[in-house]
Amino acid sequence: TNGTTSSTALSTTRSWSPASKRNLRGNNRSVTIRLSEEVDGDGSEIFAVACEHGLEGIVAKRKDSTYRSGRLGDWLKIKCIQSDSFIIVGYEHSMVARSGIGSLLLAARKGDDWVYVGSVGTGFNERSAEYLRKTLDRIKRKTPPVSYAGRRKNLVWVQPTLIAEIEYRAWTHDGKLRHASYKELREVQDNAAVYELLNTEKA
Repeated sequence: TNGTTSSTALSTTRSWSPASKRNLRGNNRSVTIRLSEEVDGDGSEIFAVACEHGLEGIVAKRKDSTYRSGRLGDWLKIKCIQSDSFIIVGYEHSMVARSGIGSLLLAARKGDDWVYVGSVGTGFNERSAEYLRKTLDRIKRKTPPVSYAGRRKNLVWVQPTLIAEIEYRAWTHDGKLRHASYKELREVQDNAAVYELLNTEKA
């Protein structure tokens, strides 16, 4: 070489303005840094569209703020959280508490059938897990009320009569809940409608 080198990168010791970022994207196609395209518009509308398309959420920043390293509050990660009711069709034994549960097995309705949509293993504490275990043990059955092709063993199947309110981020490509979290049991008097799968949705 001629003794001089030229490289372009975002320094971790200084801040960059939005204009500097645009110049970096336009003038340096060969650098190893890949800059994502920003979407300029109303934040609430963009967020709504992201959730409608089953995305996890959006990453946003103040338009007039600079690009700085570290946790400085300029960036926000906003996740889509959905909440629906699902029928409990079984549970998995807890590996920690003998009187509790490890996860609940959930199903949604599709026509006249129940379809397995995954499990939830977070959202309940020791007390609620013990209550769920006692309640579910009263309605145990020998055979699964859903078609189950999973590999997990030690599962306990129950009559599909209890409804749980579940928060989740999205659906996986094979029709399972993503990042599910248990909220509560729905009472009979709530007349909770169990989530119903459309014919176009995977089961």
